[in-house]
Amino acid sequence: EGENRKRIVVGMATCGIAAGARPVMNAFSEEIEKRNITDTLVEMTGCMGMCVLEPMVDIFDEDGNKTTYVHMTPEKAQRVIAEHIVNGKPVKEFTIANENI
Repeated sequence: EGENRKRIVVGMATCGIAAGARPVMNAFSEEIEKRNITDTLVEMTGCMGMCVLEPMVDIFDEDGNKTTYVHMTPEKAQRVIAEHIVNGKPVKEFTIANENI
C-alpha cells in the first residue's frame, strides 16, 4: 500500500493548524479528487519542526525524493497540484530552498 505513489504530507500539529494548514489540506484533497488523480495520497503529520514556516507540506515522489513547500495556501496548493503532481515540475518559489532562514 502506498508504494510507487506520490505522497502529499501536510503538517497538522497545533502550529500548522493555527497557521492555516486545515484549508491547505482540504485544497490538496479536493484538487486530487476533482482531477481524478489516483496515484497520489494526501496524508497528515505532526509538527514538522519549523513552526514559523507553517503551513508546510512535503511532497514525496515515487522514488521517495522530497520537496518541502512552506507558507502554503489553498491557492498555492492548486498550483502545486497542477505543476508538481500533474506535470512533475516542483514550484521552486514556494519551496523551503527559496526561504532565507
